[in-house]
Amino acid sequence: MKVIITGSTGMVGRSTLNECLVNDKVKEILIVNRRELGILHPKLKELIHSDFTDFSKLANEFSGFDACFHCMGVTSVGKNEDEFTKLTFDITKSLADACFSANPEMVFNYVSGTGTDSSEQGKTMWARVKGKTENYVLNKGFKDAYMFRLGALIPEGEVSSGTGWYKYIYILMAPLSPLLKKLKSVTTSSKFGKAMINSVHANQDLKHLEGVDINQLAGND
Repeated sequence: MKVIITGSTGMVGRSTLNECLVNDKVKEILIVNRRELGILHPKLKELIHSDFTDFSKLANEFSGFDACFHCMGVTSVGKNEDEFTKLTFDITKSLADACFSANPEMVFNYVSGTGTDSSEQGKTMWARVKGKTENYVLNKGFKDAYMFRLGALIPEGEVSSGTGWYKYIYILMAPLSPLLKKLKSVTTSSKFGKAMINSVHANQDLKHLEGVDINQLAGND
């Protein structure tokens, strides 16, 4: 399969990229970033794109790909609803539109978060916006789509968070990692990446994947 990955400079996207690099099912990878990641690999191509509010010019680049793993995201801390909507819904909509234009038979996966509000009517701002984003992707008309409602992700190897205070939390929590990994609701960077890959041929009714569902999907290899 040929896959597109966004957010590979962050922890979630890098988790996905690492598994794609070592998985024989994945033959070609296109990563789309604002800044260079600096990884060289025979099946990896990097596309630097400065304006993530407009992916329309990249539709031709996306042609022939089987899946898009949209792993980029921002925290809602310090942002009002308009700002968070532009950085979450608007970016995802533009990317989904470009991917659909390139190949409606593509599988499109969006990483949201546990607690996302599908009704779009709840009191929590970020949950409403991510719910709106999920709904747009699911109703776009792709061959298939999955909403990865990530909760706790334990980084492995060189995978780390690009957010300073997240890094501090992970350092403090490191001694508890062996215990946390045993929780069904917690996933690891390797399991997350495997689940992403396995979703391309999952063809299952469950589209909103919580931590336990992600772990189950990762085990399908």
